Amino acid sequence: MTDAGENTEYDVVVIGAGPVGENVADRTRAAGLSTAVVESELIGGECSYWACMPSKALLRPVVARADARRVPGLSAAVEGPLDADAVLAHRDWMTSHWKDDGQVAWLEGIGADIYRGKGRLTGTRTVSVTAPDGTQKQLTARHAVAVCTGSRAVVPALPGIADVRPWTSREATSAKEVPGRLVVVGGGVVGVEMATVWQGLGSQVTMLIRGRRLLPKMEPFAGELVAEALTEAGTRILTGVSATAARRAGKDGPVTVELDNGEQLETDEILFATGRAPRTDDLGLDTVGLKPGSWLAVDDSCLVEGSDWLYAVGDVNHRALLTHQGKYQARIAGAAIAARAQKTPLLETDPWGAHAATADHAAVPQVVFTDPEASSVGLTLAEAEAAGHRVRAVDHDLAAVAGSGLYAKGYKGRARMVVDLDREILLGVTFVGPGIGELLHSATIAVAGEVPIDRLWHAVPAYPTISEIWLRLLETYRS
Repeated sequence: MTDAGENTEYDVVVIGAGPVGENVADRTRAAGLSTAVVESELIGGECSYWACMPSKALLRPVVARADARRVPGLSAAVEGPLDADAVLAHRDWMTSHWKDDGQVAWLEGIGADIYRGKGRLTGTRTVSVTAPDGTQKQLTARHAVAVCTGSRAVVPALPGIADVRPWTSREATSAKEVPGRLVVVGGGVVGVEMATVWQGLGSQVTMLIRGRRLLPKMEPFAGELVAEALTEAGTRILTGVSATAARRAGKDGPVTVELDNGEQLETDEILFATGRAPRTDDLGLDTVGLKPGSWLAVDDSCLVEGSDWLYAVGDVNHRALLTHQGKYQARIAGAAIAARAQKTPLLETDPWGAHAATADHAAVPQVVFTDPEASSVGLTLAEAEAAGHRVRAVDHDLAAVAGSGLYAKGYKGRARMVVDLDREILLGVTFVGPGIGELLHSATIAVAGEVPIDRLWHAVPAYPTISEIWLRLLETYRS
């Protein structure tokens, strides 16, 4: 760890040491640039301790049991409840028990200097760090400052909400025991995944959805299939409703939730999965002419618009709020920072070049780890039509391929590819069904690579796998 007596001038200063900040530092260090990383919480960030890793550790046994229950000869052996204590203990192990020693060792191993404390811009290429003991240090960047502070969950300002102590994604992924009853507000990715987790571990779950369907940013059938499975598992899903107030009885008593339709619900905990806000409110943006608390608009190299030294990478730029997409941006931004520092011309004219995060616009992949899994990359049919493309949606029943029948009895799933009819390439692909998360990367390659339909005919899927859905989609398109 860096102490107060060491050099405070660096080529690059990174504020935020989550996966995004770590990857920026990795790329700038690989290019030979001295790099300081500032972090006020745990090195490794939201993904490692309160999002991707703990949530997927909690989801895996729930989904694995659901899969096993659909396999003849195995189903009877997994009819009992999950061992919730063992699931939570494994979650704790996957988060390194909320200790960041391993992540610290990795950052130090690449030669980055770590500063523990609150990082704040104080002017052009300058960052102040307020350590936990209150001492301050000023860091200066010769070439670039990268803001990688991520986002935080938003809780609506409902009457009584402060006394309720509601869950956000952090509490939902780090809870130490299973609540008897849980209300989940929101039907996006966090909402459906956490409903899946806690329903599977024994909670009585009710979901409150302001709109009419789950997963509203995906193809409509994705939310429909996930809702059907959640309902079959015992989750109550209320659509077209909003919470208007909440109150808790005593310090740890039940929570009463009031709805805009006049109904009241009693629950033990309430989770708000209703959106994210950028962690930029206390970052000193006003010292460089930017608005505190705002999302930071950037170009495709993640350089903040109007600046020649300030980068915003990951959630803070609001391009694609996904860990893997933020890490992709970090690799692009790190390469661009190094190129500019070395006065190497950027490949700015190449939309798929080393210094352009083009996938943010054209090929963002996502897997929702529910039962069934829902995955997508690129544009939905509605998005493609709204963008003015001449397109055709090609749908197929995933249960119609031999691999799905072998995977599970009574398999339910659906696939869609959105074809650009003028260029005969894929603009988007969606799969929904058990075990399809690992199928998505094939679609990502097809979309990002703009692989022509005629060439995809020569990508032969192995038999009998679920991947044979590719052949069925292509056959349907040609027919």
